[in-house]
Amino acid sequence: MLPWWRTAGERLRSAVANSRPFHTIQAIPREVTGSRVAARERAQGRIPAVVFTQQFTPAGPEGVATRSISRKHLLTIERKQIHSILKSIELDFFCSTAFKLQIRAGSGSSMLLESGNVLPIKIHRDEETGKILNLVFVWADEGSKLAVDVPVVFKGKEICPGLKKGGHLQEIRSSLKFLCPADQIPQKIEVDISNLDIGDRILLHDIKVDSSLKLLSKNSTKPVIKIVAMNVGNPGTLS
Repeated sequence: MLPWWRTAGERLRSAVANSRPFHTIQAIPREVTGSRVAARERAQGRIPAVVFTQQFTPAGPEGVATRSISRKHLLTIERKQIHSILKSIELDFFCSTAFKLQIRAGSGSSMLLESGNVLPIKIHRDEETGKILNLVFVWADEGSKLAVDVPVVFKGKEICPGLKKGGHLQEIRSSLKFLCPADQIPQKIEVDISNLDIGDRILLHDIKVDSSLKLLSKNSTKPVIKIVAMNVGNPGTLS
């Protein structure tokens, strides 16, 4: 019988469903900033947003990435547009999905000021209501590379030996940061845990992804997930 790490490793899969732009977001320029202006935008059914260029360039012998920001635009987007998108894309995958952005001269205007692919990198939400307050995008130009927090989805829970024996699934990382080509951003990373037993774990370097993706972590031996035994004397605690 093969060791668990070999069988698990063979069944690890990255989600091949790259986030190809299939939604178009219409936006208009926002000339003025400030909390009062933003509050007025929200009251009128719009979401303040910003888009800029995120460029990572290796520097130094360790290849540490440095970032520069340019091509910045302050925008406003109709809230109903975003709500419509979130009906077909789960919120957890919103920031790993590329979109087409069109910046128009004004509301209802046919004059196109700029367009291109973008990637959401941050959603500011009201802690009490969950309402989206602000959106942050980066340009996802062809040929560029972006640092992306890709959600991790664990599959095979229903047949996992460790869970069937009463073990507890400890999800340590809900997402992994990769440097991705703009046209090859995975919407999610799927990790198969169907072979894991109690005491088994999957480490960062066990995750198999496309060779074009670079894991942005200094320590690839950190665990992503592990199956731990429940304390027999106190079923509510982990041993």
